[in-house]
Amino acid sequence: MQNSLDIAFTRQQLANGYELVDGEAMHAEHGEQFRIPPDVLKRHLRPGHFVEVRIDSPRFSVHEDDAEQCSCPSCNGPMSKPILSHSEPATLLPLPVQKVPSRGWGEDFWVQILERSGPWLKGTVDNPLVEARLHGLNRGDSIILNEYHVLTIHQSHRADLVMGMSPGEVKELAVWLGTQRDH
Repeated sequence: MQNSLDIAFTRQQLANGYELVDGEAMHAEHGEQFRIPPDVLKRHLRPGHFVEVRIDSPRFSVHEDDAEQCSCPSCNGPMSKPILSHSEPATLLPLPVQKVPSRGWGEDFWVQILERSGPWLKGTVDNPLVEARLHGLNRGDSIILNEYHVLTIHQSHRADLVMGMSPGEVKELAVWLGTQRDH
C-alpha cells in the first residue's frame, strides 16, 4: 500500500529532467569513494534533522570547460560535469551569496525534514540553489525524498541519532563503523 508521501513523490516533477540522485546506487557504482550513511542511521531520521541530497539532469551531460579536470566533491573521482555543493544548511550557518553562472550542473544541498512516513521524507530546501532557474527548486520549497536519496546526515544530529537506537541497532552501527576503518 502506498502512503501519502510515496504518492506525492511520484507526482513531484522538476523542470528540465532534473531529479533526485539515488545515493545508494551511486555508492554501489563507486564503492567507498562515494560514502553514504548506513541504513541504521537513516532509519532514525525525523523532523528537524538536516540531510544532504543531490539533484541532477541527464539533459545537461557535459560542460564546455575541461571536463577531464573535474572531480566529484563526494568521491574525488572523475566526472563529466561539476556538482555544486553547499557545505552547511543556511538555517544553521549564514552563507555568502554564491556567484556561479548557471550551466545545468548537478547540485548537492541540505533539506530539513518536516515529516516522515516509513522510508519517505518530506522536507524544506535549506540552501539558495544556483541552478534554480533550470530546475525550479528554491530555498523554502517542499521536497519529497526517500532514505535512498540521502547522501549525508548533518553532523549535529549524530548523538541524537545514536541515543534513539536500541542496543541491537547500536551494535549494527558499530559493525558498520568497523568496516569503515580501512577507508
